[in-house]
Amino acid sequence: MKAVRIHKYGDESVLSYEEAPMPVLEPDDVLIRGVAAAVNPVDWKIREGYLRQMIPYDLPLTLGWDVSGVVEDVGARVSRFKVGDPVFSRPDIQRNGTYAEFVAVRESEVAPKPQRVSHVEAASLPLAGITAWTSLFKAGGVQSGQRVLIHAASGGVGSLAVQLAKERGAWVAATTSGRNSDFVKSLGADEVVDYQKVRFSEVLRDMDMVFDTLGGEVQEESWKVLKPGGILVSVISPPPEDRAKELGVRSAFVFIQPDAEILKEMADLLDKGRIRPVVGAEFSLQDVVKAHRLSQSGHSVGKIALYLGMP
Repeated sequence: MKAVRIHKYGDESVLSYEEAPMPVLEPDDVLIRGVAAAVNPVDWKIREGYLRQMIPYDLPLTLGWDVSGVVEDVGARVSRFKVGDPVFSRPDIQRNGTYAEFVAVRESEVAPKPQRVSHVEAASLPLAGITAWTSLFKAGGVQSGQRVLIHAASGGVGSLAVQLAKERGAWVAATTSGRNSDFVKSLGADEVVDYQKVRFSEVLRDMDMVFDTLGGEVQEESWKVLKPGGILVSVISPPPEDRAKELGVRSAFVFIQPDAEILKEMADLLDKGRIRPVVGAEFSLQDVVKAHRLSQSGHSVGKIALYLGMP
């Protein structure tokens, strides 16, 4: 099968489009014939070796941890899926990934594909959707009527987070660049702050939750807009607990795991038309270098999709 693998850590030049062995199917695995995958920042962070202390991979490694496709085969203990089923997944990040024509994924990490969207749109959802859902609802406890600030709201995670928070009944503020303000408003944001013109901490107050997808100075400034007892949730770096205690607020750090139950809930919302996927760029698997460059630029809108094969 064709796949994109790395044989060493480094810049985008280490990405190799090549022939690779078919995945070995374990008894609890579903073999998915991929139609589409997606590019996430964690892909190039792993490619560059940032996570090798946390996850000691055996190289060569197939990158990518979003997929939508069709079940090609099932392991002996698989009972929920059969050959021909359309499915999507965020697989285990410790296994070979989805930049490939086929990928083996544990049955527990697979969900039926949403019916109303394409495979490309479905592939844009798992990792970003689980990240947004876990951060907002499991870590942040967002409820109807609360005030939520979402940073980088035009990105893959942010664009879903705005929609999910609004769906839950929250009042949503969002930061983005001026050129993306109308787009973020179309997702449902109640107030959009153009970070190129104004500091969000000067115009926002009394937030129940801040969702930090940027880290650094943005994370530090986010403490200023929280109400007493509010929470700062980051997916970039753990907000210091001592700082939170000093300010009378809370903090949390999210590093997601596969979660098919969240995927089922998002698929239901999609099929009911209550949220929508946002795919801002599409590439063939052979053009993965261009996709990585766009992701690393930090200027992509929504998700970056990769074509793997025909439905």
